[in-house]
Amino acid sequence: MLSGGADSSIILWDLEHAENTSRKFIHRPVGRVQKSSSSHKFGITHLSFYPFDSFAFLSSSFDHSLKIYSTETLTASASFELDSVVYSHAISPIADHLLVACATQHPAVRLVDLRSGANAHSLAGHQGAVLSVAWSPQNENILASGGSDGTVRFWDIRRSASSLGVLDLENSLGILSEHGTGWDSRPRDRGKAHVGACNGVVWSDDGNYVVTAGHDERIRVWDMSTGANTLSHFGPIVKNSHLSTLLPLLVPSNVTTPGLQILLYPNEREILVFDMLDGTLLKRLRIPRVAVTQARGNSGQRNIRHRTTSLAWRSGQVELYSGHSDGVIRALIPLTQQDAISEGEDAEASNDEDDEDGSRNRKRQALEDIYREMTRQKITFT
Repeated sequence: MLSGGADSSIILWDLEHAENTSRKFIHRPVGRVQKSSSSHKFGITHLSFYPFDSFAFLSSSFDHSLKIYSTETLTASASFELDSVVYSHAISPIADHLLVACATQHPAVRLVDLRSGANAHSLAGHQGAVLSVAWSPQNENILASGGSDGTVRFWDIRRSASSLGVLDLENSLGILSEHGTGWDSRPRDRGKAHVGACNGVVWSDDGNYVVTAGHDERIRVWDMSTGANTLSHFGPIVKNSHLSTLLPLLVPSNVTTPGLQILLYPNEREILVFDMLDGTLLKRLRIPRVAVTQARGNSGQRNIRHRTTSLAWRSGQVELYSGHSDGVIRALIPLTQQDAISEGEDAEASNDEDDEDGSRNRKRQALEDIYREMTRQKITFT
């Protein structure tokens, strides 16, 4: 697993091995990128393994660059300067074109060609910074992007006029015309997916749905056969106010009950677990409280709120990892049967101790009551 920090650090973790102390697992880093002239200068915004070779990974940063690193040496093998903050990037896991889509402060999606080592071209259409990009898992040429203008746009990189249209939160019926439904019938070029910036765009693994998150503190689910807003309602509990990319996580369908699609959302100090299709809140995973961190900047001392910043699912396992602004990565792993038995024994022992403590307290209270009663009596000495 890879992690990146606001201090520009990049750390590699081995999830197969951990120190086991009192049923608590502690992972130690197996390597970190050393500070050098070729490493990132500012905070890391996004990390991803190269989908065709785990011995390489990509990183983007506030220093306006996209870099490719070797997992073995942890040194940069290539760097691309994009002249604006890179909020996130995406590379298709099924494509042959090896284009990396970059969401940057510039109002156009930037495409970097790893084969030629150059910026391929830009996809213009957004009216502000692009905050999130995601390739279709079923079509290597289709790309989705969300921007600070509240729009979610779709692109076909093979076309000269690449834009296929936008999502419209007011459209719950789909794109309709005399030619039927679907993107090919009548692409929309107006409409917003969110009333506020859209900083999260993800596809379901079958490509049937797109999930978006925005500064209107809404999560929306879109039917990609028609482009319709499914009107899934996730309630007022959702929080989202930071400009950085904030991606909901869709649990792989092969580890869930058939017909159930689980959506995990990084919500400040907790992780919300929803049924993606109807918005039902299934569980709230609370994050342990920590002391508020103090940071000193040009404007004086300020508080840094402890919040959940990112989520990652371990492929092939039932394990969830969450990154937080306190610099901690937490792992959420289901209890095994042995773990449950051990916890039950601990709970029984704790209850026995509580019973003993309660008995002692009751006896002590009774003694104190007797003493108070005695002191209230008038005693005469003769």
